[in-house]
Amino acid sequence: MTSVRPVAAWLSDMDGVLMHEGVALPGAAEFIAALREKERPFLILTNNSIFTPRDLSARLAAAGLDVPEESLWTSALATARFLSDQVPGGSAYVVGEAGLTTAMYDAGYTLTAARPEFVVLGETRTYSFEAITQAIRLIQNGARFIATNPDVTGPSADGDLPATGAVAAMITAATGRKPYFVGKPNPMMIRSALNRIDAHSETAAMVGDRMDTDVLAGLEAGLQTFLVLTGSTRREDVERYPIRPTEILPSIAEVTAYV
Repeated sequence: MTSVRPVAAWLSDMDGVLMHEGVALPGAAEFIAALREKERPFLILTNNSIFTPRDLSARLAAAGLDVPEESLWTSALATARFLSDQVPGGSAYVVGEAGLTTAMYDAGYTLTAARPEFVVLGETRTYSFEAITQAIRLIQNGARFIATNPDVTGPSADGDLPATGAVAAMITAATGRKPYFVGKPNPMMIRSALNRIDAHSETAAMVGDRMDTDVLAGLEAGLQTFLVLTGSTRREDVERYPIRPTEILPSIAEVTAYV
């Protein structure tokens, strides 16, 4: 691994890094406490667009992690910020839940099925065939196709569920139009998070459990990257990728020493 430069600001993935199935991982509370004690700017990132920051803050609190809602950055928020920059005060047909619809409203967007400028696809546990059909027809009629993140599956207690990327593929097959994905591994989500906390890539770090999203996005945004082995990636998996994280560590507990 390369030598680690001093880190002034931190971005961290949530699932597989700080939590697993609603339970805080060892060292997560100490990592958050160190960030707050040393007054390091930080954001907790997630590609999950279902929940609002307030919802996520409450879920983290239930697991014993004290993270205020302003320290959470979701693919829904990043998508709303992106669209607001592209077309301020625009209109969109949204397939998703409160995390996405609330972010779009807060960004000044009108949510409508009447000639929207965009179709925005997010994650939901109850994808509606009628909503997907409506999205297909609107895209065929000229609406631009945006998706919050490319993840094809999401976890549940009973196993994987189809997620945004899988449903996006269905819509693409029907329309011939590929979406623009805003969430990780798009470095745009990392850059928008850095802008939110007024941090710079040269002195920031990204902590994650996946090479193909967290590490890739952090690397492409110019951050140092810490891969922890408490999620979906094993040490031997790293050899399958042409990129390398700055450090590979057993868990978030070992990252705290770098705060």
